Amino acid sequence: MAGVSDPVRPGQVRVVIVDDDALVRAGLAMILRGDPTIEIVGEAADGEAGLDLIAATSPDVVLMDIRMPRLDGLGATARLMGQQAPPKVIVLTTFDADDYVVRALRDGASGFLLKDTPPAQIVDAVHKVAAGDPMLSPSVTAQLIARLGDEEPESARHTRALSLIETLSIREREVATAVGEGKANAEIAEELYMSVATVKAHVSRIMVKLEAANRVHIAIRVHEAGLV
Repeated sequence: MAGVSDPVRPGQVRVVIVDDDALVRAGLAMILRGDPTIEIVGEAADGEAGLDLIAATSPDVVLMDIRMPRLDGLGATARLMGQQAPPKVIVLTTFDADDYVVRALRDGASGFLLKDTPPAQIVDAVHKVAAGDPMLSPSVTAQLIARLGDEEPESARHTRALSLIETLSIREREVATAVGEGKANAEIAEELYMSVATVKAHVSRIMVKLEAANRVHIAIRVHEAGLV
């Protein structure tokens, strides 16, 4: 464990960085500390230490490397998602939508970042995920579904998704479709003439009805049903 900061002020986004490469941790920390509304509450060099640190600091967002010693990012993410009210997890990777990323997203990660992502986009990603907004573009969602297709026939996934979509109200279906298109809450609110708070309430109900752990899973259901 590389350290824990003092308690942060209300309204800030609390972030933990878990990566076995000290240079990567330092680079990410430097980028994020450039935003006064983001507070790095700790850093860890492997999944086991990361879980201990997360339990001690209760961050809003975790930047989680996938390949690490002792416990990798996949195992750590799966264990986090088994807890009540886990933090949002952004997995860090070198390759766009590789098999490890697919597994992490399926297990409940909120999105992923390539390690060579420009600094401004990293900061934006942390804010988006902390606010509950999506982290996947439609093209990445399509790649994800293609990988998951190896596990279950497309027809079965389509039938199940349609059955779940039918439980949504018309308004909920509109919101779910917008989530599947990769739109943020503010964009959905403007497009559908509702408040951001109302959008968030709809998303919460949609997750229950679609048996989705997060917005990534909503997007998957929407794509499987053929709505986007």
